[in-house]
Amino acid sequence: MSHLQDRVRASLQASRRWHIAEIVFWLIALGSFWAFPRHLLLMNEIAILALFALSLDLILGFAGIVSLGHAAFLGLGAYAAGLLAKNGMGDPVLGLVFAMVVSGFAGLLSSPLIVKGNDLTRLMVTLGVVLILHEIANSWASLTGGADGLQGITINPVLGLFAFDLFGKTAYLYSLSVLFVLFLVARRMMNSPFGLSLRAIRDNQLRAAASGVPPSQRLALAYTIAAAYAGAAGALLAQTSQFVSLDVLDFHRSADVMLVLIIGGPGYLYGGMIGAVVFKFLQDTIAAFTPQYWMFWIGLFLVLFVLRGRSLIHGGVKLFMTRLPWLSGRGRS
Repeated sequence: MSHLQDRVRASLQASRRWHIAEIVFWLIALGSFWAFPRHLLLMNEIAILALFALSLDLILGFAGIVSLGHAAFLGLGAYAAGLLAKNGMGDPVLGLVFAMVVSGFAGLLSSPLIVKGNDLTRLMVTLGVVLILHEIANSWASLTGGADGLQGITINPVLGLFAFDLFGKTAYLYSLSVLFVLFLVARRMMNSPFGLSLRAIRDNQLRAAASGVPPSQRLALAYTIAAAYAGAAGALLAQTSQFVSLDVLDFHRSADVMLVLIIGGPGYLYGGMIGAVVFKFLQDTIAAFTPQYWMFWIGLFLVLFVLRGRSLIHGGVKLFMTRLPWLSGRGRS
């Protein structure tokens, strides 16, 4: 048993080491600030979508929880941060933390409905939750602004120094910083015994329970954390745009983030971020080329991607990120 524990401990320590490819990935993300100064608003959207996809990856890729209503927590975070700022507390960091607490608490309250059911039950429950929240936000127009949206949001400078501008300079660096910090936390969690237990539950829940892992508690915790991460993405969306509409609770938000994760590949954290880059640039390019039929071309691309290119791209990305000895800094065994 001690030999097995030593092997597990050594494997976790190895997985926590940073690969050269990871460092290059984040340097490119930071360098894009200077390389593409005219596209900072688009890159800010990519960073927010990447965080949203990361939150879904925590439950779908690692815990095996499927969801069609993940936008519920995105919307809660957006409205929480927006309402806080509208009522005179426009500090972005405070709003971010408040949004994460609100969305995480909502995730904790709804987790018993998720952990006990099968995949079909989870799909219906998560979809029902986001539809209910959408109707509540629409009905409470005096609080949320209803169909007109939540207006009058004023966000203070980040850390009291960096004011938001029309070109997205502060917005992109702020969103990228939040994404990086929360990614570090997620990376640490998923390369820990907690992350291993989630993978064990995803692969075989009965076997994991027989090994002493409490599936219900671990899944509830993972769902709560993922909800908090989605709330952070919602807060960034509200703070950088200074506007919140019912669109944040629409079904297409949940569908889009699912497609983003499918494109990048679930279960290794970088999939959602890579998928967000591909999806947003594809959406922006096609919309500029043919604004009337951009949804048709994206749909066609996704069909062809799932049929032909998914396994090839995922395999290439995973090889690039984790396998090549010269990238990972490890010699051949």
